[in-house]
Amino acid sequence: MNNLLKSFFNLLLVFSIGVGLSGCVSTRLPIAANSPWQAANLETDANPLDISFTDEKHGFLVGTNRLILETNDGGISWEKRSLALPSEENFRLISIDFEGDEGWIAGQPSLVMHTTDGGKNWNRLVLGSKLPGDPYLVTTLGPETVELATTAGAVYLTEDGGNNWEGKVSDASGGVRDLRRGEDGEYVSVSSLGNFFATLDPSNEVWQPHQRTSSKRVQSLGFQPNGELWMLSRGAEIRLNDEPGNVDSWSKPIIPITNGYNYLDMAWDPNGDIWAGGGNGTLLVSHDEGEKWELDPVGDEQASNFIKILFDTTKGSSVKGFVLGERGHLLRWVG
Repeated sequence: MNNLLKSFFNLLLVFSIGVGLSGCVSTRLPIAANSPWQAANLETDANPLDISFTDEKHGFLVGTNRLILETNDGGISWEKRSLALPSEENFRLISIDFEGDEGWIAGQPSLVMHTTDGGKNWNRLVLGSKLPGDPYLVTTLGPETVELATTAGAVYLTEDGGNNWEGKVSDASGGVRDLRRGEDGEYVSVSSLGNFFATLDPSNEVWQPHQRTSSKRVQSLGFQPNGELWMLSRGAEIRLNDEPGNVDSWSKPIIPITNGYNYLDMAWDPNGDIWAGGGNGTLLVSHDEGEKWELDPVGDEQASNFIKILFDTTKGSSVKGFVLGERGHLLRWVG
């Protein structure tokens, strides 16, 4: 009898602890009544990493395992394309950017490609063996003109189609895990370990390091529509610059949901709503500047990690938006 009572009380104690812990961790959020996203099937196991359009309808998607797809209907459907690259090399096409028919691709290892006819033909550039880091980000600035940033924080400019390059940074920031460019030419990067971030003003040749706001490692960093910064940290934390012009002043952590998955990217849609994407189909939206959050129902159905969120209003009148997920998962903005 005593053993029976002891077993009963042990089970009761375990149950009580479980209930208490479950009250400390939010694993679900309200699911939105509808979604502005539509799932697309890319018919590939590769990871899409970037998208850019030449005009309203025509564009390209690039990714891992030499993935390059082309669309002629604004991203509704995609067709496989190929690049003249050595078959024995498995390139990771990480960045693509067009301005009209002028376009560039950055890939790893050590790959930069250029087109002047909207992607019908691509020319591979020969990069010097002393290039610090691997190509990471390309930004097309005009005819024959592009900025190239690398995984070492180096930034180069060419104005003659890649024949000659000018270094824009006198001292690279070291290895980076994330690097982005703002509309005014400024850059932000996250160190490879996530223990600090750095900023680069277009009028300065030196990266300025900044300490992270907490012990949580920084996952990624980017620009809000107003030019201020946002930060994603381990532990599914979101922070926003809360003092205009001060990149070292941050809000308290916003933690919409704790489900064991980190957020990997953020973006603002044309309506001003905030989107955050991450592991295991986590796609959240806030309609009130981050106060309240909802789960997107279409994202919640995807068995994928969402790694990038893009919105583009520069080419044509319609808004183009995409959520890029692993193993060929893609969501297209339908408003």
